[in-house]
This record gives sequence, structure tokens and C-alpha cells, in this order.
Amino acid sequence: MILKSKACGAYGTNCYIVECDGKEFIIDPGMEAASWVKKEVVHPVAILNTHGHFDHVWSNAELKRTFNIPIYAPKGDCFMLENDPFSQGTPSSVADVVVEGDETLNIEGIEVKFFHFPGHTPGCSVILIDNKLFSGDFIFNNSIGRYDFPYSNAEQMRESLEKFLTWNEDWEVYPGHGGATTVFKEQRNTPFWLRQF
Repeated sequence: MILKSKACGAYGTNCYIVECDGKEFIIDPGMEAASWVKKEVVHPVAILNTHGHFDHVWSNAELKRTFNIPIYAPKGDCFMLENDPFSQGTPSSVADVVVEGDETLNIEGIEVKFFHFPGHTPGCSVILIDNKLFSGDFIFNNSIGRYDFPYSNAEQMRESLEKFLTWNEDWEVYPGHGGATTVFKEQRNTPFWLRQF
């Protein structure tokens, strides 16, 4: 695997390009991500969204139009891609593949796993490719996603954190904002976050 990343836009949202066997996945192309992605990719095959917030999906439409590749997004957040619920002026995009819950997909011969961790958003998910976990806004280095936004849900976030604690693989974690971490490191922090509920 070859992994490239760039913090894009006013919120420093990490856009990732993951290359496996010469095929590239674009993860969370947010604001100001399109120009960087266009310079970096050779054979893109899909756009993958961890969730529907505007700073993670802003460049979906432009990159789909440029490369004619499908968008994969969690079912619970597809309305955010389409309808700009926060009135940010987000270009509308439509998921070509709607991911339901925990789902393992075969995309161009590459295994891509979505794990559903609602709370930050209804569809909030993390994506596993080749033992690297792209956690969107669910888990960060020493932090977790906010659950006080419209469409967020504190009870779902609590349940998602409890589910996260059951994992026994120490995958590298690449969040939607900030630096990388690992599953085991963030599991050690999780009891603290659970006490906040």
C-alpha cells in the first residue's frame, strides 16, 4: 500500500489517497482537496466517504465528474451529500453505492471494510483497507468526534465507543483531522470518554 494525505480547507480535514495494486481510493475529499487529488492520482477507482459532513465530502462532485468513478457513502448520511443540511454551499453529490452498517466490499479486487460507528453522524463509519483504519470523525489521536451537532446522538456515540472497545486488532488509525494513532492507544483513552456521558 502507498498512502498519501493532505490536510485540506479551513478545518484541516485529512484527505487520503490509498493505492493498492496500482488502484487508488480517495477517502474524504473535502474542501480544497480536488486540486491536490488531481495532481496525485494515476488510476483512481472510487471515492469513499466516512460520513457526510461538508468538510469531508465537498469535492465529491468535482472528482466524480473528473474521473467518472463511484462514490461510496454510509446510508445514514447520504442525505447530507445530497441536500447540504448545514447550508454551507456544499456541491451536491449522490452515493453510487450506499453502504449499510458493517459491510465488506470488493472494489476492483481490493477488500474494503466499512464499520458503522454512529453518534457523530447517523452514518458515521470507519474504513479498513489493508490493515489501515481511516476513522473519519469517530476517533482521533487522544480524542473522539463531537456528538452535539445537529443529527448527532450522544447515546449512539456511547454505544459506538463500547463497540470500539471490543476490537482486538491494533490497526494504525488515520483520522479525519490531526495525526495518526492506533486502535490500542485509543482504546486506553476510551474509558475516560465514556465517563463523560
